[in-house]
Amino acid sequence: MSERRKSIHGSWSGRLAFILAATGSAVGLGNIWKFPYIAGENGGGAFVLVYLACIAVIGIPIMMAEVLLGRRGRQSPINTMRTLAQEAGAHRLWTWLGAAGVLAGFLILSYYSVIAGWAMAYVFRSAAGTFSGATAEGIASIFEQLTGDPERLLAWHTLFMVMTMIVVGRGVRGGLEKAVRFLVPALFVLLIMLDGYALAGGAFDQGLRFLFTPDFSKITANGVLIAMGHAFFTLSLGMGAIMVYGSYLPERTSIAKTCITIGFLDTLVAMLAGMAIFPIVFVNGLEPGAGPGLIFQTLPIAFGHMPGGVVFGTLFFLLLVFAAWTSAISLIEPAVAWLVENKGVSRVYAAVYAGIATWGFGLLTILSFNNWSDFKPLSFISIFKDYTVFDLLDYLTANIMLPLGGLLIAVFSVWIMKRDDSLQELDMGDGPAYRLWYGLVRYVTPVAVLIVFLNVTGLIDFVGLFGLAEE
Repeated sequence: MSERRKSIHGSWSGRLAFILAATGSAVGLGNIWKFPYIAGENGGGAFVLVYLACIAVIGIPIMMAEVLLGRRGRQSPINTMRTLAQEAGAHRLWTWLGAAGVLAGFLILSYYSVIAGWAMAYVFRSAAGTFSGATAEGIASIFEQLTGDPERLLAWHTLFMVMTMIVVGRGVRGGLEKAVRFLVPALFVLLIMLDGYALAGGAFDQGLRFLFTPDFSKITANGVLIAMGHAFFTLSLGMGAIMVYGSYLPERTSIAKTCITIGFLDTLVAMLAGMAIFPIVFVNGLEPGAGPGLIFQTLPIAFGHMPGGVVFGTLFFLLLVFAAWTSAISLIEPAVAWLVENKGVSRVYAAVYAGIATWGFGLLTILSFNNWSDFKPLSFISIFKDYTVFDLLDYLTANIMLPLGGLLIAVFSVWIMKRDDSLQELDMGDGPAYRLWYGLVRYVTPVAVLIVFLNVTGLIDFVGLFGLAEE
């Protein structure tokens, strides 16, 4: 048994603090914005069941692996992987797994902050009654005016990054923990309030049937692959956030129980969001599979024509801001931790340096929606011919960096790391539970993540390959 390490950054006050922090990291725009529309596009209830199975088989096992690596290393992801590779007698190239996670978090936050800025702008537009009585053309015009104005986007992007830097600069307990102890419960309260509005607004039963009644005739092979991919991405895996949060986890806290709780809460948020959104969609005669535009262009039409729509819409976009904020502080934390450990700067300066760098890189995303909207840097490659800089960043992180990061985390934790070390860190005994986790992460989960990676990158079309395409 190796001597337990201690983090120089401090630790969470207990299990609840880590659960709230990791849930806040996992719960983001993906739960509230993406899950409802991909469920809508893929048949509702049957998709939800497949998604839940994927959370259990893919998401939670890899989260446990990432947390155990973080807690064992007790440092930023880069230094953690360097230390654990040395401990396992493995090649120092494994350090790049930590570096890739830090880079992924940096790149994601650079454009995530811009999208979060849209939500902030919509909070004030909704509260001012801008959507009241607006037509579809009017809502589209509002959205185009926002995204087409680089100065407006810059202002909201700047404000959101400043909010993020302030929280992270205050430290683990003074900043991160205090923020999540307020923001995550507030997020759930807002969701429950929104569900209450949806219940009173009509079509709630129809929304529940759509979300929870399985109709396996509507689930396709492609839908299964989408469920597998979202189950992985929704838990913030492979981007360094969960690893660095795990490094602050107290020693005697059960990693398995904690990760299962986080997986449950993350899924609960997605379900509550669907229960709030789909009744509004149905009662207003909208399309449940409306796609990415559902949040910023379709729902505001409903808010503008429903009783209490000003209040409902304002709360909804405030919910989006809270969800984005809790994710943002986890995305920047790995870089901040590395700067403190390796450059000898204070946490405040580290937060400022990392924040300014992220803010500056975010300018590329801002310009992608207006002045550079016609700039397609990789247009000479057919698959990327219509991709702006923002599209390329999204593709690189979501389709390449995160699944590869998750895959390598699984490989390291059971193929490279000594079995006794993972046993010690998980502290669940060498019984059926540990063996189940070990078997899943060693054999099942890597294959599933690899399938998702090969499919989303277009390297292998599994649907077409096995003749599973829709008729």
